[in-house]
Amino acid sequence: MSAYDDIPQFPTRSPLPFRRTIRRHELHQIVPLAETTIYELEQRGEFPRRFRLTVRCVVWDLEEVEAWIEERKQASRAAEASTPVGPDVRQRLYRPVR
Repeated sequence: MSAYDDIPQFPTRSPLPFRRTIRRHELHQIVPLAETTIYELEQRGEFPRRFRLTVRCVVWDLEEVEAWIEERKQASRAAEASTPVGPDVRQRLYRPVR
């Protein structure tokens, strides 16, 4: 029996602590917001910040983006549970419902 028999053929986890990064076009496939909206959310600290890999390559951390989406989903569901389904149409300025 050789030493190679003790090594698992398919490791259970990655040998390196690798965190996936995504570029702009991948981000827009995941988060369908305009570029200016994403930039404004970043500036207010409400969206994961981009960082530079090189002078011309800007990326986002995929785990941070996924966590942001999950946080928004939970906040939306909590708001739905605590408020009525639609807006109060009696407060309209034009065409109020009586």
